[in-house]
Amino acid sequence: MQHHFWHNKWEKGEIGFHQDDTHPMLMRFANELGFAGPCRVLVPLCGKSHDMTYLLKRGCEVIGVELSQVAVEQYFAAQDIVPDIAQRGDLLRYKAPGITLFCGDFFALKPEYIGSVDAVYDRAALVALPASMRMAYCQQVLTLAPQAKQLLITFEYDQSALPGPPFAIPFAEIHQYYGKHREVTELISEPLAGGLKGTVPATEHAWLIGSAPR
Repeated sequence: MQHHFWHNKWEKGEIGFHQDDTHPMLMRFANELGFAGPCRVLVPLCGKSHDMTYLLKRGCEVIGVELSQVAVEQYFAAQDIVPDIAQRGDLLRYKAPGITLFCGDFFALKPEYIGSVDAVYDRAALVALPASMRMAYCQQVLTLAPQAKQLLITFEYDQSALPGPPFAIPFAEIHQYYGKHREVTELISEPLAGGLKGTVPATEHAWLIGSAPR
């Protein structure tokens, strides 16, 4: 899972992908998608995202998964929270009221570790993975949260102009990953202000991965 690449990013503080504010598409669709208590929300590859705090303030229970221990510990330190830490299989579980973050490989997470999940919020997971890993990732999401709706945020841009991550993911790929199992609905599509990494014109999309297709 490109462990060395992501560990290096966090250890060197090269985290341009981390946003200082809550993602506007999450705020825009939180009510519509029922992201409010007592909704249990899975956040794959969560980093130390402020989006988790936004969900907590809405009364959600957050279950995050993050490869970097640096990111997990920085999140709790920023919130002035001292979590309970325990081993769970191959993962370290950091637990505090309303939030549990698992540190380690996302593919090591098992359904019995997290219980039932009502929703998935994917802002930075699918777009962070190379094409060779995306199908397995989406299958893991469906295994962990088989009944959950999902808010998925992706980018489209000229991949030849920028190597990624984040990677460009067109609709055809999303349909390939989820279309056999779920209804895929585009919620919004809009130009990314300033372009991707301030250089490449890009479009940002929000998708609802909903119930099984009829």
